Amino acid sequence: MNKKKIYSICGGILLLDQIIKMIIVFKMKLNQYIIVIPKFFKIKYVTNTGAAFSILEDKRYLFIIIATIFFFMLQRYIAKTTITKKLEIVSLGLLMGGILGNLFDRIFYGYVIDYLSFDFFGYSFPIFNVADIGIVIGIVLFSIYVMKSN
Repeated sequence: MNKKKIYSICGGILLLDQIIKMIIVFKMKLNQYIIVIPKFFKIKYVTNTGAAFSILEDKRYLFIIIATIFFFMLQRYIAKTTITKKLEIVSLGLLMGGILGNLFDRIFYGYVIDYLSFDFFGYSFPIFNVADIGIVIGIVLFSIYVMKSN
């Protein structure tokens, strides 16, 4: 039952991520932005061929291989582990959904679609998406789970 919850969270993140990306692509032009909160938050349609902060740009196949390996490692972990803690369930679902969201983009478009842009006191934070949120929060929660378990 808990494994179904993981896959439900994974599917929810993947679906939300891809729906928002489709809306962005169909309603906006590349590099167009919409100011939501002046000097703080805007929706800006950009593409990223690299990883976080655009590192390792144009390494599409490397990222596809890495994401696929991580996804199947998580699958194996889920198959071989008795998972009972909510923190572990949520973290794995978020992480897997995020991995799949960006993997889908890399496979079908050759880049990741990003759109959430924040400015903090004059610093423009790198633009990201829902899949990235799933990955980051999933890693943080899984790390907390591991530390609490030891």
